[in-house]
Amino acid sequence: MSCRTTLNAFTTNSTSTSIAAVSRSSVLLSNITLNSFPTVGTRRGGGAASITTSHLLYYYSLRRLDSKTQLLRRPNKKLRRNIVAYATFLELPLLPFPSDQVLVPSEAKTLHLFEARYLKLLDECLFKKKKLFVHFVLDPIVVSSSSKEASFAARYGCLVSIEKVEQLDVGALVSIRGIGRVTLLKFAKADPYLEGIVLPLQDNVPQNESQISSKVLELKEALHSLNSLEIKLKATKDEPLQTQTANSLEWALKEPSIDCEEAFIPSFAERVSFAALQNVSGSTQSEMLKLQEEKLKAMDVKETLQRLENCTGFVKNRVSMTAAKLAIQSLNMQ
Repeated sequence: MSCRTTLNAFTTNSTSTSIAAVSRSSVLLSNITLNSFPTVGTRRGGGAASITTSHLLYYYSLRRLDSKTQLLRRPNKKLRRNIVAYATFLELPLLPFPSDQVLVPSEAKTLHLFEARYLKLLDECLFKKKKLFVHFVLDPIVVSSSSKEASFAARYGCLVSIEKVEQLDVGALVSIRGIGRVTLLKFAKADPYLEGIVLPLQDNVPQNESQISSKVLELKEALHSLNSLEIKLKATKDEPLQTQTANSLEWALKEPSIDCEEAFIPSFAERVSFAALQNVSGSTQSEMLKLQEEKLKAMDVKETLQRLENCTGFVKNRVSMTAAKLAIQSLNMQ
């Protein structure tokens, strides 16, 4: 299923968003002209997504949210020198996407990169950054009702690993995998592509391991049921043999072999919880919107048990809907 979205279609007409609603870990980009955003398209499940831009955030001023005054301030040189004294951090290339293109850990996606700046980003990732970069969402906000400038918060960052690169006559197809959530602390540069400093973002340490294990088992059983029904439901020849659910669950059940600090790798239970949030073949537009809502909610949750419970209920509901579709399909074939 293809979904092409243009970032410069964002508007900031709403005045209901206040600065207090912005997370303190969000990085704000101000003074961005709407035409400065890249055009971003995505296609999952073996297809390709195209990314192209004539300007990539050349004109922006960087702000940070002061934890005491709630005012937006420029990061100073001292902060840059002493950044992250208490946690592991990485400085990585960044790829921005619109808010309907959030990527969750365990999710796979294929991108078609063909513009020079993105191919340069790809080279940097392959040869210097251990095949890693960050996929993040630009969320439009309103800093003040009187401001006429477009402002965006960088949210829902996901550390990404490059799994495969296929060279094309024009550009390259890049298969990527979401690894774990990250917080974008600050931007380091914008030319020739965005690069920033990120911190790992994991769930709180669970208090009841036996309860977590029980919920993981329940969710795995629900996902296996969903996968079996989806395979039966598939009818088109161009559908991949393996479902996105099975692909993500298979990845989540293994210990990821990623060349980065352990703090960036989610726990086993956390990985399984995110594996539940994959597209199902034949989903309607309303079902896709519901999936998007669940993905955004899951990225905000910090308790593994809560996400496991939320996702188990979500998957069981999808099992019921897929079973109903399969029954209707069987009747139509008689």
